Amino acid sequence: MLTKQKQFKPQALVGLMALALSQNVAIAEESQQLPNLVVEGETSTKLATPTSTGSYLGLTPLETAASVEVLDRQKIEQFGDIRLIDVISRSTGMTGIGHNGNGNQDLSSRGFTGVASVLRLYDGQRQYAAGVAFPFDTWSVDQIEILRGPSSVLYGNGAIGGVVNVIPKKPSREAPQHELLVTVGSDDTRRFGLGSGGAINDRVAYRVDLSHDKTNGWIDHGDAENVTFSGALLFDVTDDLEMTLSYSKGNNEPTRYFGTPLINGEQDKSLRGNNYNVKDSKIQFDDEWFAFNMDWQLNAATSLVSKFYHLESKREWKNTEHYVYNNVTGLIDRDWQTEITHDQSSFGNTTVLNNEHQLFGLNHKVSVGFDVNKTIFEHTNNTYSGSSTSVDLNNPEAGYYNPSNSPAFIPRYKNKVEQYSIFMENNLELTEQLSVTGGLRYDHAEVKRKDLTTNLQTVDTNFYNLGWRLGSVYKLTPSFSVYAQYTRAADPVGGLAFLSNPDLKLAKGRQIEAGVKKMFWNDTAEWTLAVYDIEKKDLLTRDPLNIGNRIQVGQQSSKGVEATLSLPVTSTLHFDANATILKAEFDEFTDRVAGMAVSREGNVPTNVPERVANATLAWQMMPDWRLNTTMRYVGERYADTANELKLPSYTVTDLSLAWQATADTAVTLRANNVFDKYYFTTAYYEPNQWHYGAERSYELSVHHSF
Repeated sequence: MLTKQKQFKPQALVGLMALALSQNVAIAEESQQLPNLVVEGETSTKLATPTSTGSYLGLTPLETAASVEVLDRQKIEQFGDIRLIDVISRSTGMTGIGHNGNGNQDLSSRGFTGVASVLRLYDGQRQYAAGVAFPFDTWSVDQIEILRGPSSVLYGNGAIGGVVNVIPKKPSREAPQHELLVTVGSDDTRRFGLGSGGAINDRVAYRVDLSHDKTNGWIDHGDAENVTFSGALLFDVTDDLEMTLSYSKGNNEPTRYFGTPLINGEQDKSLRGNNYNVKDSKIQFDDEWFAFNMDWQLNAATSLVSKFYHLESKREWKNTEHYVYNNVTGLIDRDWQTEITHDQSSFGNTTVLNNEHQLFGLNHKVSVGFDVNKTIFEHTNNTYSGSSTSVDLNNPEAGYYNPSNSPAFIPRYKNKVEQYSIFMENNLELTEQLSVTGGLRYDHAEVKRKDLTTNLQTVDTNFYNLGWRLGSVYKLTPSFSVYAQYTRAADPVGGLAFLSNPDLKLAKGRQIEAGVKKMFWNDTAEWTLAVYDIEKKDLLTRDPLNIGNRIQVGQQSSKGVEATLSLPVTSTLHFDANATILKAEFDEFTDRVAGMAVSREGNVPTNVPERVANATLAWQMMPDWRLNTTMRYVGERYADTANELKLPSYTVTDLSLAWQATADTAVTLRANNVFDKYYFTTAYYEPNQWHYGAERSYELSVHHSF
């Protein structure tokens, strides 16, 4: 067990994986009959299991010319994370940079950040406007699939950094099973989960999940609460046709914390736990999803999948969000008194036709499809201006939100986005070992914006992009493959729902990637290695002279190496690790400082760590007792484009001890951030305001199946 977190270096983890990889190549040939070294309860390797995210063709990660990773339900429960952004951040190269201004959903991947570059899906479906925030906890999640690198061919514009697909629990045709979770913990944390699923009869199955989380929080007036429900009915209409009707709804009121200001250019640890927001602040997210899915096996070689979906999303903020230390008074001055509501409605359909056949005697898989969507987004705000009273640095008296200090809170604009796309993907097996995969997608979006204060239409523009990818996989053995791919992609200009400038254009990008994937030890262990080179032009950034405006500038590039290892060390000990080393920089970027143009060429983009690593050690101490140790390392990041403000690196360690009390009941004790590490997760829009990570906390959970 690693206990000296300050001495942990990602290079050590990379070295350990490299040593394991070299040994595996030498000793783990498929012909050898090695013992099945799997910790009790651990699943086998996932490289041979098809995913729904890496391809529409039902390919396994071993057959896919891209980096694909799966966090299944077992891993999610092992980590014990409640927020989705936390469990996603344990995957390779992904770092959570969420805060309340971006809905707590932003991620950093392969040198690129935000929902315009790292796309979130819910059950394979994207949100074309403001980005997916639902679900708000992990209880209803079956697994999370991560596709790293540009993915526009599959999911449209907005995925140069990668795609995260959150897949909910689904109806089961087995006998009904039920589960109950009760958790209590530090800061008056209470958590409840109830789930049930199974067959109603030989033609109908169901799944329902309900969760409620509430805590007083580790920070002043840091209470938070969310309620989430998801349900689905599966109908086997015929032996070849199944239909699923699903509904999900969530209400989330996160901790109303917008970061801690720098004091004379540095962070003061004694301020951790202080909250400088007003007492009556408010943040609330309400999401509601309807979906109807049809899966029709037309014949032995052809299938059709079609999903109709509808989303209603309402979001509300009322806070004072900006804090600056005043050297003269010794107080914290507060402004950006912000009141906002988002009201969004989306309706669409995605349809994919898959076929397998022989082409000139070769195995050939092909999929063709289309996606159409209409989104209406209304934005109400007070122009993000106004101030609140100054407060004491160490003992802030929060005070109250004062609407008289701000412009009127009224509807400001309404955007309508209508998009359609057509796409195709194919996989051709040239030999038993060599296959080639190609993909092509055309996206078109029409954006109209109406200024509700003047009743004038201010934007009426169209965006279009043709993205493509070409890749190849060569199987050295049935469990050992190498691959390479080239991809062209595009990102939208910060979310089409917010578009205010008709002159902005899509940011274009390209990626070259190559890698190795191998299973060994009777296919119970695996390792992967990937190298990539990404370039993105016409970056979108906040105008330094006006936080409400966005501008396009320059070019950014990123080169990196990613490695993963899943290894059953002994029959009772399992080790998982991943590590990322990258170099991200602005190739061309002109910033404005005091009205002057300043080049940022060669600087690292903000909130991008160039070293990230995760390690998990699971030890089955006794037949009914299991100890898990999880470590997360995030390297230094810059808070500003000038690279003058540096967020320090950190390592956070979590521990859990699980007791299988009976065949149906498990009791788990968790200690999060066990060494009470002081660390910062991200910088807010203002580079002098940083978000502390959570303090040490404890939880006791009881999970019962019946």
